[in-house]
Parts: sequence; C-alpha cells; structure tokens
Amino acid sequence: MNHDWPTAWGVPPGSALIRCQPEDFRVSEELGFELSGEGEHCFLRLQKRQVNTLELVQRLSELSAVPARDIGYSGLKDRNAVTQQWFSVGMAGRTEPDWQALEVSGEVQVLAVGRHLRKLKRGVHRANRFTLILRDLTGERTLLEQRLRLLDEAGAPNYFGEQRFGRNGSTLAQARRWIRGRQRISREKRSLYFSALRAYVFNRMLAQRVESGEWNTVLPGDVCLLHGTRSLFTCAEVSDDISQRSASGDLHPGLPLWGQGTVGARLLEQQATYLAECRDICDFLEASGLELAWRPTRLMPDDFCWQFCDDGSLRVEFSLGAGCYATALLAELVQYKEGSIKSGISSEQD
Repeated sequence: MNHDWPTAWGVPPGSALIRCQPEDFRVSEELGFELSGEGEHCFLRLQKRQVNTLELVQRLSELSAVPARDIGYSGLKDRNAVTQQWFSVGMAGRTEPDWQALEVSGEVQVLAVGRHLRKLKRGVHRANRFTLILRDLTGERTLLEQRLRLLDEAGAPNYFGEQRFGRNGSTLAQARRWIRGRQRISREKRSLYFSALRAYVFNRMLAQRVESGEWNTVLPGDVCLLHGTRSLFTCAEVSDDISQRSASGDLHPGLPLWGQGTVGARLLEQQATYLAECRDICDFLEASGLELAWRPTRLMPDDFCWQFCDDGSLRVEFSLGAGCYATALLAELVQYKEGSIKSGISSEQD
C-alpha cells in the first residue's frame, strides 16, 4: 500500500480522513484531443457515483448490444468517488440506442455524446483533475501550508497508489498466487494482475531511489521522460543542461514497467537487491510477452490550489498526468485514512 513506501519530504505534518463521502473525492478526466465528429465509434462522457468503470462498461454493453471488448475507456476510475470519464462504443452496423437510458438518479449521468474515428485506448487521456476534501484535519496550519507549497513546486514520488494493489493488497496477493499456479483466468483479471505486478516492481525500485534521495535527480544511464509527453531518451552522462531541466520539472528520471526489453546496466546495478527480491515477477512478466515501458519517478501537480475551510477541512485541487495517483501526493501531505467508505478500483491505468 502507498502508506508503506518511504516518503520523500519527511514525516507528513498532519493527518486527515479522505472519502468520508463520494463527493469528497471528485475526478474529471481531461481527454486532451477533440472528437472528429464522425466515425463508427460513439464517445460518451459519463459522470458516475459509487459505480466502478467496469460495471459501467457492462451497462453500456447491455444497452448497445455491443461486446464489452468493443467498448473503450482510457482509465479506471474509483468506485467511491464522483468521477467523469469518457467511453467509446463501436457502433459499426448497429443502431445507436437512447443513451439517456443509462441514467440512474444518483449513480450515472450522461454529460456529452459525440463521434470519433478510433476506439478510445487505455492511457491516452491527457490528465485527471482532482477536487478532494480532507476532513478531521490535524497539524499546524503553518507546517501544512509549507508542505503544500513544497509539493506544488517540487512534486512527489510517482508511486502507484494502493488502489492498484486491491483492498489490503488483495489483488497483488492473488496475482502472486496466479504466478505459482498458472490457472486459467478471465482477460479482465489477467489485466488487473499484470498491472498489480508491474506496479509492485516499479514501486520497489522507486522506493530505493527515494531512500537514496535520488528520486528526482537524473543519474548517468537513466532514461529521461519529457514532462507531459511520451517522449524519452537515455542520458549517458548528466550535463548541466540536463540537471537544470530536471530541477525545473521539464524532464524526469524514469524507471521501468517491467517486460521484454533492454534495461541499462547501471540501473540493474543500482536496483540489484530489489530486483533479486522480485525476480520471479520480472521473469513471469517477460515470459508473458509484456513489453518494457517507462514511467516517471516524479509527479508534478498542475494548477495546484488549496483552501482551509471554516469547518476544519482542507480542500485541494490539482491536475495530474494520466497514470498518476492523487493518493501518492496526499501521502506526502498527511497521514490519511479512509473515511466511512472504502476505496474501490484504481483511478488509473497503464
């Protein structure tokens, strides 16, 4: 779980409850591109409350008579929240249904409908906008404001959140049993298990960089990722320009999402202890044919603002790139616990 990973900025200066009610955790998906207005794929922007993404896929499938495999979404969003996200439904040769039939008071609302030429793929949206209410807040306001300003300027380690591993780590535990037993499972479970395994290896490697104080520093041999893009390059030696760009947040060090591909010798040497402990997972991911990918070690919140409210709560708003977890940022601000509801499935996605 996220709380178990080392923090970059020391002990959080306060504590709080999150998700005391769904409205305390709002997420709005920012698609990042315009719909073409034509094509066989119908795009729907839906708002949901206490419904997870896969449940909504099933409802779309039943209403449209389209197989679930032909329904696209960019990221998984939490059940216990109020979230807005896009879906695509392949309507080739089919009559479009009345999408308003999806609406259920207090659960699902249809916000927009359009057409596009291509199916919505995982992870293609630009960002998620979060509005969070932290209740039962403790800690000196001066120290909390100092930490908020630090996170705004310098970001936080880009850990995968606890949602990726399931409640109390249940998804990760099931995935590790799957490695040993190799039983047949559904495509949906395979995807969840692969994601949990890759996230665990990544978090272990990132924890090493946090402990050494090098999570936000480019080292020789690092793969660097340009902020807000999918562009990357290998940095053989660290120049003054690279150091300055890293310090400004223009680029970030990267660590692998494990799979088939080449990882530099220096990284293997740096991570030798952690990778030895995860060798069974790494070997399994490679044997399963997953391709190596890269993820930034640092997340940087955009348009970060906050307000201390009269009722003693703290309201924070920020945007994070696709694949980044709000809880990874919160873990550097407060020691948080779930409120009266429990966290469901992940807010993202590979």
